[in-house]
Amino acid sequence: MARWSPLALVVALLAAVGLYGSTAAVAAAPLTVAQAISQQNGSSATVRGYVVGQPTATTTVIRSGCPNDYALALADSASTTSTSSMVYVQIPSSFRSAWGLRTNPSLLGRQIDVTGSLSAYFSHAGLTSSTAFAFAGTTPPPTTTTTSPPPGGGGDYYAAANGKTGAALKSALNGIIRNQTKLSYDQVWDALKATDQDPANANNVKLLYSGISLPKTSNGGGGDQWNREHVWAKSHGDFGTATGPGTDVHHLRPEDVSVNAARGNLDFDNGGSPVTQAPGSLADGDSFEPRDAVKGDVARMIFYMAVRYEGNDGYVNLEINNSVSNGSQPYIGKLSVLKQWSQLDPPDAFERNRNQVIFDRFQHNRNPFIDHPEWVASIWP
Repeated sequence: MARWSPLALVVALLAAVGLYGSTAAVAAAPLTVAQAISQQNGSSATVRGYVVGQPTATTTVIRSGCPNDYALALADSASTTSTSSMVYVQIPSSFRSAWGLRTNPSLLGRQIDVTGSLSAYFSHAGLTSSTAFAFAGTTPPPTTTTTSPPPGGGGDYYAAANGKTGAALKSALNGIIRNQTKLSYDQVWDALKATDQDPANANNVKLLYSGISLPKTSNGGGGDQWNREHVWAKSHGDFGTATGPGTDVHHLRPEDVSVNAARGNLDFDNGGSPVTQAPGSLADGDSFEPRDAVKGDVARMIFYMAVRYEGNDGYVNLEINNSVSNGSQPYIGKLSVLKQWSQLDPPDAFERNRNQVIFDRFQHNRNPFIDHPEWVASIWP
């Protein structure tokens, strides 16, 4: 009879009850695309599939001439053409240069592993807020989990909203996020120096539309300074700079004085002429289009304002519509375009950090559409 060393005996016993094993045994195998389609429950997972194109609409996937690097479609076969057998993958900005099809058309037909949240994208079975990309088999896939990660504000911050949809979800979120600390307009200066600090230079802030970095001390009204841009233009509802919507840091951002003036109170839409000092931004007589890198940021700030200010706590009721001629009415547009921007430009590290700083240090409330981008489609289908 073979004799076992004490260590070997312990290892054998642990293996027998599933508490000891190889790395391969601990890390769950990637899901197939079919499994991912059937498990759209918000949980985190690694999905393995072949790149079959770029989704541009709920039932449209293109295989050439891709317009941007924002999304991929995966399938269990490289020859799949039915969109119902595909999962649409949202590509965060940090991964686009390496995994977007416009920049990397040779990815078509390659099998890859993507880790993210099993949540709808383009109103289609999707994988959102992706955190890892790799060619299949080149690195061990992360362990697949079956429970949703807690939202950024803590495991129970959104408890009253979980499971709700549509108007009920909007009402529940309003009840959660309206419990905020309110700042004065002067306090906003200091808040923005923290919320929008340039990650590459702690002495500077990053400007929203222009994307440049300026010293925190260069705030004011001069031509080469930055000031406080109301992303929901304060004339849309005539709330000015009074405490409340006029000082809510979730939609106030640093911007060059002249660029701020160029945006003015324009609604948001695609198209126009280039904006001086804001490369990638466009404007015309009735609308403003920000640069690609912050389109989603702008959309989610607008969605936040429309949920936070419902006219039930003494402040104006703000709503989003599909117009670009809203004047001083408490509306802003264009809803259809803002929804597209939110999908095409998912939350990145800068935006998530900004949300956390506002929550931790200033208003103590969150923008739910940064934590849960999928709620946009639920409230505004």
